[in-house]
Amino acid sequence: MKFNKKWAVCTALSSMISVQGGASIAKYLFHVLGPAGAVTLRVGLAGIMLFLINRPKIFQFSRKDWMYILFYGLSIGSMNLTFYYGIQRVPLGVGVAVEFIGPLGLALLSSRKWPDFVWAILAGAGIFFIVPRNSGGGDWIGIVLTAVAGLLWAAYIVATGKITQRLKNSDAVTCGICVAALLVTPFGLLSGDLFRLDWKLLLLGFGVAVFSSLLPFSLDLWTLKKIPPKTFSVLQSLQPAFGALSGLLFLGEHLTGLQWLAILCIMTASAGATLMRD
Repeated sequence: MKFNKKWAVCTALSSMISVQGGASIAKYLFHVLGPAGAVTLRVGLAGIMLFLINRPKIFQFSRKDWMYILFYGLSIGSMNLTFYYGIQRVPLGVGVAVEFIGPLGLALLSSRKWPDFVWAILAGAGIFFIVPRNSGGGDWIGIVLTAVAGLLWAAYIVATGKITQRLKNSDAVTCGICVAALLVTPFGLLSGDLFRLDWKLLLLGFGVAVFSSLLPFSLDLWTLKKIPPKTFSVLQSLQPAFGALSGLLFLGEHLTGLQWLAILCIMTASAGATLMRD
């Protein structure tokens, strides 16, 4: 049992490395395809692969099921599109940290314990320290976009909780990703960037789809069967750090000391809020 838990922690960490590595590849694609083209490629390829693998019986879904799927898919598509436009303007580590305020805020709003005020203040300090103070830190538009992506992430969490009560995980993820692809594809086409697509970019897009969607979804589902949700949530608090390290290693994005301090504040607030939750 302990061996399984250790492996579960490893898979959770692998999932985060995969997600942030995929984000680094996607950001590399921005130079050619732009954010809209990159997110269309990622979500579109992921939707096709998931549909072929899971083969959901879509004609058996009720009208209410489709309403939940629509809400779930729209939250996925809008969250990713907004986040990609945000990290075009700010370093990946900064974007992930600011976006993380969304689920953290959702967790704090659901509790009335006095320590949560401490975590809220700590998260606020993180936001204060992470805002750009020079050209190397990005710009305010990027900060706002990633903050909006964080709010959409909170909506995604709510939608996930609702849809998993009605559908199997595989059906929910597959249909949600396909709806998200339908949402973002017009942005990718209208931007004109997708018309520059060649086989090399398609291969990179396949890598983004695998590392940012297929692999982490699979690893997370396995992990949640082996460890408690609270433990999983605490581990997820490491996402901003992995984002910053991925940006540094693969994109050459250097953060200031204050921004590293901000990431630490947000990670601590997220872990603390999760540990204090009933």
